[in-house]
Amino acid sequence: MSFIKTACALLVTLAACNAPNPSGDGDAPPACAPGLGDCDHDGVCETDIFAPESCGGCGFKCPTGPNASAICSHGLCAIACAPGFGDCDADSDNGCESDLSTPGTCGSCGTSCGGGCENGVCTSCDAPLALNSMDPLDATHALGLCGDSVVSAKWVLADGTAPPTTGLQAADYALGHGILPDFGPNLMPREGMRLLALSSGAARRPGDPGFQSPSHYEKGYHSAPPAGFPRPSPACPGVETGPVNDPMALELELKVPDWAHGFAFDFDFYTFEWPVYVCSIYNDFFVSMLSPVPMGQVDGDISFDAIGNAISVNAAFVSVCGCASGPPCIAGGRSFTCPNGVEELVGTGFDEDGHHAATSWLTTTAPAVPGATITLRLAIYDSGDGLLDSTVLVDKFRWLPKSPIVGTVPIGKPAPATK
Repeated sequence: MSFIKTACALLVTLAACNAPNPSGDGDAPPACAPGLGDCDHDGVCETDIFAPESCGGCGFKCPTGPNASAICSHGLCAIACAPGFGDCDADSDNGCESDLSTPGTCGSCGTSCGGGCENGVCTSCDAPLALNSMDPLDATHALGLCGDSVVSAKWVLADGTAPPTTGLQAADYALGHGILPDFGPNLMPREGMRLLALSSGAARRPGDPGFQSPSHYEKGYHSAPPAGFPRPSPACPGVETGPVNDPMALELELKVPDWAHGFAFDFDFYTFEWPVYVCSIYNDFFVSMLSPVPMGQVDGDISFDAIGNAISVNAAFVSVCGCASGPPCIAGGRSFTCPNGVEELVGTGFDEDGHHAATSWLTTTAPAVPGATITLRLAIYDSGDGLLDSTVLVDKFRWLPKSPIVGTVPIGKPAPATK
């Protein structure tokens, strides 16, 4: 029984203190002021019934648990946690069970880290990383994965096969990933000092070495689609998607910490396909392929909107956009309210030739089994042709102490609905 339930059940003790004198001499106990009781029946209200030793009634002492001290709040028992500990399961019977110096509860309940925790703050390991690093482990650090949960990391194509390794195509492929300190003046990392950029074009900002305009950088290599693709977007009935062009992917093999029951990461998808190619064969996709496939999923893609659209120009998340006559803006026969304006496009290359579009930051979550090994492939590619590129920014990977449901929501929104 919890402390609060016990205290509520024993409030009758206070009533006994103020009941008529059971000796039958006709004398009534004193009318005690709020918070006091005559627990020894001597006619004096000497007992503080808002104290832990007699909380809510005569003779009831609040129990306590590990790493906690008992307190009495207006006649109800509670606990105060010792510094560095938290009651994260909201069960006072087992005291303050959570160590707030661990990656799973770093500084507070509900704050989890992809890497380490020092003095109650998640540590970052991405400060010294180079823009053009070819080491996929550097990419995991840019994501915020700093601990020992990374079993392996490799650059691959959208279907998980090996990328080109020689000639011009290998150089073009290398430009499809980058470790950036920002993406224009209005888009900063979600954690640490760097974020990972993946692109069907060049994962660079204007002015960076190797920058190519997202309007025309066709690299000329291909792959099979990820498992379960191509698939049409529910928002665009009857519209098929095209073959995979210029794919770029990072594949991670991860060991789930023993305390974790899920994970999350944040991403922001930019596309030059908006507004002209909404609901057309020329759609670029960002997919997050998880293996084992989560229960109830038809494929391993865990990033999608509320009606099952994969992340593309057709998804409901497109919110960074604008047009001369609006918003609302009409593209592909659909209306876009563009609630986040165009500021996040400035200085990115996606502000060329008028304004194109982005989603702003989104969060994808998925459950995981403690101690299991999972594979996560983050892939982006052009569909239909290799022109008009898209870029995704990924950051703030973290393990979650409680199991989430699968899906994606804008930052700050409620948990996603199931697919």
